[in-house]
Amino acid sequence: MKPQQRQALILEYLQKKGRTRVEELITHFDATGTTIRKDLTRLQQEGAVIRTYGGVMLNRDEGDQPIDRKTLINTDKKKRIAAEAAALITEGDSLIFDAGSTVLQMVPYLSHFNNITVMTNSLTIINELVELQNDQVILMPGGTFRKTSASFHGSLAEAAFSQFSFDKLFIGADGVDLVAGVTTFNEVFGVSQAMCRAVKKIVLLVDSSKFGRKSPNVVCSLDDVDILITDSDIPPEIVAELEQKSIEVIIV
Repeated sequence: MKPQQRQALILEYLQKKGRTRVEELITHFDATGTTIRKDLTRLQQEGAVIRTYGGVMLNRDEGDQPIDRKTLINTDKKKRIAAEAAALITEGDSLIFDAGSTVLQMVPYLSHFNNITVMTNSLTIINELVELQNDQVILMPGGTFRKTSASFHGSLAEAAFSQFSFDKLFIGADGVDLVAGVTTFNEVFGVSQAMCRAVKKIVLLVDSSKFGRKSPNVVCSLDDVDILITDSDIPPEIVAELEQKSIEVIIV
């Protein structure tokens, strides 16, 4: 396993478990103490974790992982989810893509569309859409660039989305809680809320690890979600509760 991928998984583990002893990480990841301590040193230098005597905990001020690290987590599941999401698109659609790593995986499936409009605050998605070299309209808001997610946020970005009405929003999440709703570690989540207000239909793309995890900031209620696409590891009882909320659940 590459160091960057293991470091991403360590942060995922800390998000679920909270404060953890180093020995527990060594056992869980079947790695040497030297390897894990090097990973923790790197994460501490980035401000993602706080080291304690014999242990480590997530720095809640830095819970939002860099986009290049997120893309290394559950990649196969994300690609399957993205493929299913792309199947919901038809020619003539106007779409919003958020800056999430699962939504990013949708871009290769857009290559055969020539009459869609895509608006996104993600610089990474913009660059990949341009590489497709097909005939589609691409819109990007202004705003303040946020390096962690390679995306634009702030009042300018929020105002830009409020000027339009789109058919579908494809959005990810750091956590999905049956009571709190769709949540994120991203503290500048106002643009995600603006995206939700600007569309007729919200499509939530999350792998099963996100359920039961509640991040600090609420993007929208589950009552606002029309379609949820996830993988087959989602517990059946959660599927039942989602369907009771009139959400169409697609399992890949």
